[in-house]
Amino acid sequence: MARMLWALLFFCSCALAQGSYWQLDIKGAIGPGTADYLAGQLREAGQQQPAPVLVLVTLDTPGGLASATHDINQAILASPVPVVIYVAPQGARAASAGTFMLYASHVAAMAPATHLGAASPVQLTGGGAKEKDDTDDNQKTLARKQMNDAVADIRALAELRGRNGDWGESAVRDAATLTASQALAKGVIELVAKDEAELLAKLDGREVETTAGKWRMATQGLVAERRTPDWRQRFIMVITDPNIAYILMLLGVYGLLLEFYSPGFGVSGTIGVICLLLALLAFQMLPISYAGLALILVGLALLSAEALVPSFGILGAGGLVAFLLGSVLLFESPDKAFRVAWPVIAAFALLSLLFLLVVARMLLKLRHRPPASGDDMLLGLQGECLKAFTGEGQVRVQGEIWTATCDQPLAAGQWVRVQAVEGLTLKVQPLPQEERKP
Repeated sequence: MARMLWALLFFCSCALAQGSYWQLDIKGAIGPGTADYLAGQLREAGQQQPAPVLVLVTLDTPGGLASATHDINQAILASPVPVVIYVAPQGARAASAGTFMLYASHVAAMAPATHLGAASPVQLTGGGAKEKDDTDDNQKTLARKQMNDAVADIRALAELRGRNGDWGESAVRDAATLTASQALAKGVIELVAKDEAELLAKLDGREVETTAGKWRMATQGLVAERRTPDWRQRFIMVITDPNIAYILMLLGVYGLLLEFYSPGFGVSGTIGVICLLLALLAFQMLPISYAGLALILVGLALLSAEALVPSFGILGAGGLVAFLLGSVLLFESPDKAFRVAWPVIAAFALLSLLFLLVVARMLLKLRHRPPASGDDMLLGLQGECLKAFTGEGQVRVQGEIWTATCDQPLAAGQWVRVQAVEGLTLKVQPLPQEERKP
């Protein structure tokens, strides 16, 4: 009886364990936010009791950062729960970083009319002060190291999963691509399925090797549990978009400049500091080029100088050129998804020119206006002596009686001009009759 009870409990636990699978959707470039989301979900799946039968990742990506892809693949390889990567829907692709993810998965599947490949590593490099031949040699050596490292990586994954390593190498070296049917024929993927229902049917009974040992997938009647990024992961995904990071940086600089032109603690300075800190957080996770960042800052400095010290457009033109070059070179990534879009660069170049040449001058004019409040507003005002005095006496200025000092003797009713304010005492001097204002 006890054995029957234990068998029943074991059967029920197995039924619960096989009741659902986790579904994650990845669409767009692979970046730090995506890596944090996927790696976090895989860790949680491994700790879940009962664990999901499998983690299904639907993928549609043009590629992404090598560092983020490396983190994702490490999480897949360490997962005790089978990870199935499914390139879908029709028309989707697993290019560049997506190809490496497919090779790392326990089961690789694609929908019809999808493709993968073009996984060649590319690194943007800029020249420096070295000789051209030395620079070319260094770039060739760096490119060769990156290529060999990527080839070794994809071949290691192919050996682990029993996939076509030769084609994987050609995808890296020659940017080769395959359609779903071609990938199946060449042993790059295991399954082609038109939708998730067909995919689950084909996965039923398939056995894979995970870090927890052999795992036979029972996918009959499974219910999908869609897992979405939490607020922190969504926040990282947003700020690590190169366009957003670029805009945050410029808003931070604009806010601080506005605070500098119009001194005093205000909204612009507070917003500027927050935006700049968020931009620095994003830059920490993105492949930023410090040369590009320096060019942007130099460009803004030159535009500021044009606003402060007009130079017939020379400083302004140089600043605009430096700003544009820095914006283009800001991120060291060959992937368009991790470069600042040209419309954004053009819009902020014009905005920067407008802000620093027009708004800055307006603020400077405001700074040179006569003070409207405080002690400084008394400077230059005219007043009348109430009684004759030598040294110290009293004068009336704008209807108020002030203690005043003067180096010259003054007569009662004589008009004076305020020269300085020292606490509650005015320093005055006699006012010539012709300068008196009625």
